[in-house]
Amino acid sequence: MIFVTVGTHEQQFDRLIKYMDLMEKNVNSQEEIIIQTGYSTYEPEFCKWSKLFPYQDMVKYTEEARIVITHGGPSSFILPLQLGKIPIVIPRRKEFGEHVNNHQVDFSKAVEQRQGNIIVVNEIDMLAETILNYENIVASMHAGLISNNEKFILSFEKIADELVEKGKKKR
Repeated sequence: MIFVTVGTHEQQFDRLIKYMDLMEKNVNSQEEIIIQTGYSTYEPEFCKWSKLFPYQDMVKYTEEARIVITHGGPSSFILPLQLGKIPIVIPRRKEFGEHVNNHQVDFSKAVEQRQGNIIVVNEIDMLAETILNYENIVASMHAGLISNNEKFILSFEKIADELVEKGKKKR
């Protein structure tokens, strides 16, 4: 299953919704596509969809999905990361009336470069190819989030283990 979420931003994201719906019509992949359309005006004909899903359903669909596709809002791509999945992120863009500026383009690019745990697709025409090659792309990536506290604890444990080993050798 492919789960698509565009969040709750009050501007449409018809470009992504329509692309996924037409992809399902033309490819008929036998893989269910479920879309949370938010404030988009395009209504899918070939995919299961709802403007909004209850949070429990969002979690369920994210857990069950083979691929999660989100817009560039951090709240939407953090959930898949927390569940150990690498999301495909399509940033909303000003020129398509999807947001007030292009901050999602910049933010998504920065997260992709810094964390390496999301796949950013800036040109919608590349989405089908990304979906087709998803397993190959994610094979070399790490999923999930590691907080600064977790990083500190891992480093501290390593130092403590090294000190214990040195202490044993001195005996």
